Amino acid sequence: MHSPRTIALDGMGGDHGPSVIVGGAAISLERHPALSFLIAGKPTEIEAELAKHPALKARTRILPTETVVAMNDKPSQALRRGKGSSMWVALDAVRTGEAHVAVSAGNTGALMAMAKLILRPMPGIERPAIAALWPTITAECIVLDVGANIGATARQLGDFAILGAAMARALFHVERPTVGLLNVGVEEIKGADEVKQAHAWLKSAANLPLDYRGFVEGHQIGQGAADVVVVEGFAGNIALKTAEGTARQVGQYLKDAMMRSWRSKLGALLARDGFRVLKHKMDPRRVNGGTFLGLNGIAIKSHGGTDEIGFASAIDLGYEMAGSGLLERLTADLVSFHQVLDAAVDEKPA
Repeated sequence: MHSPRTIALDGMGGDHGPSVIVGGAAISLERHPALSFLIAGKPTEIEAELAKHPALKARTRILPTETVVAMNDKPSQALRRGKGSSMWVALDAVRTGEAHVAVSAGNTGALMAMAKLILRPMPGIERPAIAALWPTITAECIVLDVGANIGATARQLGDFAILGAAMARALFHVERPTVGLLNVGVEEIKGADEVKQAHAWLKSAANLPLDYRGFVEGHQIGQGAADVVVVEGFAGNIALKTAEGTARQVGQYLKDAMMRSWRSKLGALLARDGFRVLKHKMDPRRVNGGTFLGLNGIAIKSHGGTDEIGFASAIDLGYEMAGSGLLERLTADLVSFHQVLDAAVDEKPA
């Protein structure tokens, strides 16, 4: 049975605005018929798109605003515009309880700044993180942080492990998700001091709701070495974009090779079912959407340049997260982990 959930959308966000936002919502509604939507933005533009989707229009309420956060705005500029923007209005609907989740394809820095101000970090969280779903040869894993922060302390890396494990339980339905810490090698002596300290804390914490597997290297992410891979945001964002670019590069190599001669074209025709499966697995739209974790509410960031199919995937992710009980369980997990950290600091020699 489908659970009724309300999703607030930044109707003006992203490179393509309402056409992609409304089109993606229509696709997601077909998959989840109990969904309702609040779409923040310019009423005339949103109404024009909703007219193309009668079923969606019947389950949508427009939150009117004329102000839009541009993709190149600095977070400080976006905050100065404040309550007038479509991004702000969508996030505020989560704060007031009108919506379960907010989804935006808009400016990442502005969205994080506004989300922190409106939804507020959870107790004990110094920096929220962006968690992304990552395809692997076995299933999917969660990688965080992929761009919310530049650098991270050992404590913040530990928090990311707890945040990621909670998301994995919600999406993968695994009670003790496996967690790895991304490093330049798997040897204990390698890595920055912050990474080694986080490793020591996670390794010694016996009562956490996760199965810590130690260090993992970059090539092991796609192999499915862990349900959750923890990394600071600078390296995580580079890794994410490198993986996306490599997938497109391999796809182009394959296409060029299949079109090289009549024999290769014939082979491609005979193998078209297999290539269709491969294309689906490599399609970045299938796992579009980064979750802001560590806030008192759920916000999803979609790629700004995505199409309707990709934006629908971001909404689908929000739908799954909304019914997971994530925030309640996460609060208890963070308290337990911070008790472990406080005890470790107290025992450390002066």
